[in-house]
Amino acid sequence: MRKVSTGFVYFFGALGGLLFGYDTGVISGAILFIQKQMNLGSWQQGWVVSAVLLGAILGAAIIGPSSDRFGRRNLLLLSAIIFLVGALGSAFSPEFWTLIVSRIILGMAVGAASALIPTYLAELAPADKRGTVSSLFQLMVMTGILLAYITNYSFSGMYTGWRWMLGFAAIPAALLFIGGLVLPESPRFLVKSGHMAEAREVLDTMNKHDQAAVDKEVAQIEESAKIVSGGWKELFSKMVRPSLTIGFGLAIFQQVMGCNTVLYYAPTIFTDVGFGVSAALLAHIGIGIFNVIVTAVAVTIMDKVDRKKMLIIGAVGMAISLFVMSLGMKFSGGSQTAAIISVIALTIYIAFFSATWGPVMWVMIGEVFPLNIRGLGNSFASVINWTANMIVSLTFPSLLDFFGTGSLFIGYGVLCLVSIWFVQKKVFETRNRSLEDIEATLRAKAGEDASSLSAAQK
Repeated sequence: MRKVSTGFVYFFGALGGLLFGYDTGVISGAILFIQKQMNLGSWQQGWVVSAVLLGAILGAAIIGPSSDRFGRRNLLLLSAIIFLVGALGSAFSPEFWTLIVSRIILGMAVGAASALIPTYLAELAPADKRGTVSSLFQLMVMTGILLAYITNYSFSGMYTGWRWMLGFAAIPAALLFIGGLVLPESPRFLVKSGHMAEAREVLDTMNKHDQAAVDKEVAQIEESAKIVSGGWKELFSKMVRPSLTIGFGLAIFQQVMGCNTVLYYAPTIFTDVGFGVSAALLAHIGIGIFNVIVTAVAVTIMDKVDRKKMLIIGAVGMAISLFVMSLGMKFSGGSQTAAIISVIALTIYIAFFSATWGPVMWVMIGEVFPLNIRGLGNSFASVINWTANMIVSLTFPSLLDFFGTGSLFIGYGVLCLVSIWFVQKKVFETRNRSLEDIEATLRAKAGEDASSLSAAQK
């Protein structure tokens, strides 16, 4: 392992999240110019926006599981190349279909990053820092979204500004590839592939040369690594079922609470309650800044507060905010006070999401799956998350027309309350527990013994 600091490893390990956030957020401004220059109809506009989400489903499904075979770092480097190709292809697209293909390619990198990075960071970080380190991914996502908002505003006065908006992502993609060349491989993957000395070297760096901690972690990883890599049968086995339920449930609830509809359509919401277009775009940047600040706060407390408690508090806060926002929107047409209340409620909603469900979902899906199917499990949860994202994003405009802003957000608020039941009944706590301890608990609950299972599989 090349001598690099833990800060360098964590920063570049999470940098794919910035591209994730940028490439999903930038289209909200770029589409305003693309539709005019390419003379796109509403159906075509919808595909330009949603192509990244379709690509993300493919990327999470194809590239994510491959990390169990080829390594987390190698696939992260591949994702950086795909990011670069997709960004440049989008920027130089001469017509609609080339743009769609480029956006799907870009989405594959986004999906791959969502499946790879939480696993990679979770496997690198010591147990008492894993929540903080893993939540850096969400901080990078929010930072990427903020950069997208700023870039949209900066290039909005140029005729070809949308090309600069989409192409700007090539810069962090190149940085991710360069930084990725000196990143270490996951110690869990190294042990599985027989590179014990290199794994110890990585763990020594990440544990600040604490030999006792390194020895303990190596012993635990070796025990887990004895179990051969699994596939779909193991993913749906009795032992993994609690983890699968958590991954499936958190991935869906994070989307059906309405988070992306608020983030993507905030300018529309602002104009609906009486703001001008320019003021709405500036307010969007303000929300982006607020998002980053709140997520940064969440990173600092991630290993001090139980994951379940954060999820429940977040769901309650979001539900109340959505109910207040809905009420304000019903009366915003004739009341400036009601419009202001709606905006304040929307801002509070985003604060609760960014501090809880935003980062905690990604942290937990990187923690709960056993080593022999961790890549596949994380990929499965990511595919579910992106599929839910796509469905919610595609149906939001139609639902908005049918129900109106006031009534629609009440529905999202009700789903926030339903998520509280799910967290209380189906989610187990992972804070301050090693990945191997979590896996041992799953095996104990399923009545399995790791060594006997290994012997049976061999």
